[in-house]
Amino acid sequence: MFWKHWSSETHGVALAVVAAFGFSFKAIFVKLAYAVPQAVPVDPVTLLSLRMLFALPFFLAIGLHASRAAPPLSRRDWLQLSVLGLLGYYGASILDFIGLGYISAGLERLILFTYPTLTVMIGVLFMGKTLQRREIGALLLSYAGIGLVFFHDLEFSGETATVLVGSAFIFASSLSYALYLAGSGPMIQRLGSARFTALAMLVSTLATELHFLATQPLSTLRQPLPIYAYGGAMALLSTVLPVFLQSAAIRRIGAARSVMIGTLGPMLTIAFAWWLLDEPLSLSQMVGAALVLAGVWLISRR
Repeated sequence: MFWKHWSSETHGVALAVVAAFGFSFKAIFVKLAYAVPQAVPVDPVTLLSLRMLFALPFFLAIGLHASRAAPPLSRRDWLQLSVLGLLGYYGASILDFIGLGYISAGLERLILFTYPTLTVMIGVLFMGKTLQRREIGALLLSYAGIGLVFFHDLEFSGETATVLVGSAFIFASSLSYALYLAGSGPMIQRLGSARFTALAMLVSTLATELHFLATQPLSTLRQPLPIYAYGGAMALLSTVLPVFLQSAAIRRIGAARSVMIGTLGPMLTIAFAWWLLDEPLSLSQMVGAALVLAGVWLISRR
């Protein structure tokens, strides 16, 4: 196979691109699930619970396999895993699912993709990282593009208060995810990407199900078949596969470059939202997407 001749860095870039593709579908699946006709639409906590339940067998199998010959974890390891698991795919996901009830999939993905900047800045401010000139240029290009599309969606939304509430939830989700990514690098290097990701996701799954049990009756798990289908698709295509691909990318090229390549996500989500959800598509969105692509190329080239 041609990829066998790739360098570790090229593998890392390719893994980050495929992960961005999987993550970009998540908002589409959520919006499609919310639109399933029924007397009471599925709520964010129930939908997130289904997503994590469907993903649970994969995380258990991978976690057990990766931990079989590995040394036991210390209390400090478990504490760090617990904090990162709560920040990553519990805290970030629940805030994101709530925000998607207020705003479009394209706008959600744009706001959520403030997390590369936040991740890089957390590393600079608290972890002794330095910004290279190429990373600064990639940040400027990518976020100029994201800003263009953000203002387009804000102009077409019509309900400013609703957009602001949804945007606040999504930005809080972005900050939570940035903290997860910034802290995951050292843990991935020590535990390995598969073991760390599986264990952190198990923590997230436990927190999600406890939240569900504390706030929802079990009867809410009875949903129409399309809801289960979207939940399963989110679990496999937008959770399990991209989560492990991204962790493997972080191990090869670092968190900062991985999340910068992930800025492909808004462009992909905008395209899928236009195709599948009939969300508007304009020239400003295309220009913004081109700027994002330019930033991705700049940060990913050797």
